[in-house]
Amino acid sequence: MKLRRRPEVLAIARLEAAAPWPGWALESPFAALTRTGEELSLVVLAELVPAGIPCEAPWRALQVAGPLDFALVGILAELTGALAQAGISLFALSTFDTDYLLVKADRFEAACDTLRAAGHEIL
Repeated sequence: MKLRRRPEVLAIARLEAAAPWPGWALESPFAALTRTGEELSLVVLAELVPAGIPCEAPWRALQVAGPLDFALVGILAELTGALAQAGISLFALSTFDTDYLLVKADRFEAACDTLRAAGHEIL
């Protein structure tokens, strides 16, 4: 598979489930907002997260070159399996067109090397 290195430095933040969509998150050019009955989870540019908001940062992302057909199977399993074997944790996101693997910034180059060694192309 071909994966693209994303330039953004990201944070994964958490708000209470009933919290309104925060304006600062909507300003992020890369954003994923997920509400469940338990939480409002946000993936945004790290620089936009206000002080006092619970978050994990910094993260970097690899984007699977897409668009991907919904009938394809095993894409995330292939990529996450290689990273798991190397002891690299991740946070996965999927969109309509493709998948993203978020890796802590200090392990990003190791993740790229691991995926290259597994036969994937990093652009």
